[in-house]
Amino acid sequence: MSPSGIILYGPPGSGKDTITVELTVLRPEYALFQRLKAGPGRTTGYRLTTTEHIEALGRAGEILYRNSRYDAEYAIDREEISVLVGAERIPVLHMGQVTGARAVAAHPINWVRVLLWCPEAVTRQRCQDRGDKDVEARLKVWHETRQDLLDNAAEPWSLVMRTDQLSAAQAAKTIDQARSAGTPAEVRDIRGLVG
Repeated sequence: MSPSGIILYGPPGSGKDTITVELTVLRPEYALFQRLKAGPGRTTGYRLTTTEHIEALGRAGEILYRNSRYDAEYAIDREEISVLVGAERIPVLHMGQVTGARAVAAHPINWVRVLLWCPEAVTRQRCQDRGDKDVEARLKVWHETRQDLLDNAAEPWSLVMRTDQLSAAQAAKTIDQARSAGTPAEVRDIRGLVG
């Protein structure tokens, strides 16, 4: 089978971390792609670096996508994807912008593009339950994600999942099956999903 990867796109609290854990339970080949990060905030799940290093990689054409959020700079680099694929791992990328998901999907491996969604109230509760100190900032991002989807309603997705309506284990199993089957991305009813 050709190298493959998973793109999990969704707002804060939509289950990206939890589903990634469940994917690794299903298959040890799944591996969270650790984005480069320069700036304050969470450190778990990132490769910490400097803005200057990200800029240098960008000038060298090594950055697939770069964005700013929560007062920090984030980047997805080609080399880390190649390292994971070369080690026969299946990279799982967490995305919060449609343009980022599109940019990563252009990298030449077989991507399963998964749109995870949950209502604002669910995001609020999940962020509070996990002890986020910046719940209001995350709710602002939930609204930005909703608008991003509406602005890019014709973007194709392999799967669309309401994570308030199924368990993380069910979601992971469905994603794994879609990867094995090579489920193609197609345009979905985004307006019906996000209201």
